[in-house]
Amino acid sequence: MLVVLMVAVFVAACGNSSGGSGSVSVGIVLPTKDEPRWVQDEQRFKDALSGTDYTTEILFSQGSSAKEKENVETLINKGIQVLIICPQDGDAAAAAVEAAKKEGITVIAYDRLITNTDAVDYYVTFDSVAVGAAQAQYLVDNAQGTGVPLYLYAGAASDNNAFLFFQGAWSVLQPKIADGTFKIANSNEAEALKGTAELARDQLGKIIGQVTTNWDANEAKNKAQTHLTAASADMKGDVAILAPNDGTARSIADVFASDSDVANFVVTGQDAEKASIQYIIDGKQSMTVFKDVRSLVTDAMGMAVSILDGNTPETTGSYDNGSIEVKAKQTDVIVVDKANVKSALIDSEYYEASEFTGL
Repeated sequence: MLVVLMVAVFVAACGNSSGGSGSVSVGIVLPTKDEPRWVQDEQRFKDALSGTDYTTEILFSQGSSAKEKENVETLINKGIQVLIICPQDGDAAAAAVEAAKKEGITVIAYDRLITNTDAVDYYVTFDSVAVGAAQAQYLVDNAQGTGVPLYLYAGAASDNNAFLFFQGAWSVLQPKIADGTFKIANSNEAEALKGTAELARDQLGKIIGQVTTNWDANEAKNKAQTHLTAASADMKGDVAILAPNDGTARSIADVFASDSDVANFVVTGQDAEKASIQYIIDGKQSMTVFKDVRSLVTDAMGMAVSILDGNTPETTGSYDNGSIEVKAKQTDVIVVDKANVKSALIDSEYYEASEFTGL
């Protein structure tokens, strides 16, 4: 019995991965360990709480809303007071955060909004509409002449951010589609709406449903191959490509680079992933929108600590999640291309120069 008791105590001690002896203060749920962005965030969250009396535990949902809900339940059972969650699916996450709210836990949506529930207290985000607008503006600034073939791609229809990115991009691209600068190459839904400056949610959904990558590099590659195979000669030559993030941008860029009828292409990105920074240096990807996640993590953890200290966190705006207006803290974004890659990413110590070649 003594041995069994000692083993039980040892297991319990090992099970407390928060580093503290009591319950966990802040529970964090991130979408997947399969993308560099979220693995980097894991360490940054841990660093952000070091030096405080608070503890954290970070779990990954691995692309599954069911696993996400299970993760939230695990953290609830560990006595968390604040939940920071980046939802896999904005709608599906509602049930998970409602369970947390019932236990009096403060819920912070991180980077992606949780939709159609009143169980979200705060939202920490980059200005997603501004991200899409910045991507589109880069395409406009680099368009030569008129009738430039425009290939549109979007994130996942289950991610509210994908709608905001596309909304921002459309606000800049639509006037240039209407005046003939661009001609839409791969979406008859977008073509049908080219005269509409502001798209309703269902109209955005129709276009996104047609050009979604689901944030998946392979799906982006397959779509790009299908679109180029179907494209007529006048839809090749010098082209513009709205790619929603870096992972999809690299896949799409590789496909377009391999087509001898594509003379030149400008392709957007987002997240300043290391692999894409190398692509930008090598001239394979045109730009990325740098969202300094150090700032986002600092904002999210600052908000959590403020709540734990009994204070009201600072906010800078709000977002309609379909049920309520969620108070938000927004973090600025930076456009990065070959011209400023060193000043934006190396001089700011986000990356080290030794991580790249040809810088």
